[in-house]
Amino acid sequence: MSFKFSAAHSSRIKKPTNPPSFKRNSSSSSSFSGLPRRKPVQRSTSKSENKDDEDEDMFGDRLDDVGLVKSLATDLTLRDVSQAIMYVRGRMWSPIPQERTGMNSTRVAEVLNFRASLPPIVTVSHIQALLNSPTSVEREIAELIRGGAIRKIVVGGRGSMGEALIMVRELDGMIAKSGLQEEVREKFVTLLHEFPTAMKVSRTQLSEEEAKALMMAGFLTTATPGWTSNDKYSRPGDGMRGTMTSLNSISKAASGSLAAVGGEGAVHAVGGSGGGVKGPGSGDYSLALPTTGPFLKLLANARAHLLSLLSKSKFREAPESLLRQRWDGGIAADDAASTARHNRGEFGVLPGRTRKWKQFQGMSFEWILGECVGAGMLEVFDTRSIGRGVRAL
Repeated sequence: MSFKFSAAHSSRIKKPTNPPSFKRNSSSSSSFSGLPRRKPVQRSTSKSENKDDEDEDMFGDRLDDVGLVKSLATDLTLRDVSQAIMYVRGRMWSPIPQERTGMNSTRVAEVLNFRASLPPIVTVSHIQALLNSPTSVEREIAELIRGGAIRKIVVGGRGSMGEALIMVRELDGMIAKSGLQEEVREKFVTLLHEFPTAMKVSRTQLSEEEAKALMMAGFLTTATPGWTSNDKYSRPGDGMRGTMTSLNSISKAASGSLAAVGGEGAVHAVGGSGGGVKGPGSGDYSLALPTTGPFLKLLANARAHLLSLLSKSKFREAPESLLRQRWDGGIAADDAASTARHNRGEFGVLPGRTRKWKQFQGMSFEWILGECVGAGMLEVFDTRSIGRGVRAL
């Protein structure tokens, strides 16, 4: 028996053949029919689609933690609360780029006007994040308030955001530029200097006209009215004491005049646009500052956005440099490589197209990081190898 015998020589094993119905006519086949067939190549997604995924998977393990950072301030000369207030206020905004801003002159003017309209206040939690001794900070704040150097403003229902500090000289400057009558300004400033620790003003210390003028300017609020909204309908003659001109006065006013729609400042009188006049009551007035509402709204949105950027990481922690890059939106830098790319027509991401400038008016990363750390939302720790890390609490 030959050793070269195999199963292929057996008549029981035959190669499968295609049935005649599947055979093509050579005359009708395409000229490409003889080419070998290949599986379609699966294309990878673009870089822009995978950009967020790459950031998430960049650090698969937890960062090394060799200890928490006690103070966020990099200025070694920062010693007291007054210096910390000026330090925070001077680092709230990033400077507007001189070139390749992505914003026209109108938009730049809007950004600058919005920044100038906000009150020069600093939250207490931010000061505690810069100075590493909360107890001594609270004690020093109390001493400066009693000494008349700074003043504390409290907005109810805002938590740590509602406790703010302002320098007394800056508060006096705001009152001087408010457009109030000279007598009202002088009386209000004298009252503030006489009671430096007070956060409320008694109704006996101001007349009804003076209190209404200060409310319209945004320096006083009240939340304890001694009347109801039904009073203006049940007692038409006393409508001026309430929120709007009475129905009796409106019906007698000339059509098309301001009196026919409630008079000048009717929206403020009903409590709109920042609180407004609530009418006389038995409670005290609370001290306030103009445009505090936009400031607190901006701060709340910025805190939430920074936490959302940090949540992209697996363990909700990331190096500070990476978190800063996410906050800035990956804008083009002012180095030689970015300039060369710009000369080639590769402009990259302009600042005006990022959320930092479109929504937060150029708020700096250092400032919002200090706010979140002071509020107990984040903590900064040392990794020793790649600098400081940031972790969500």
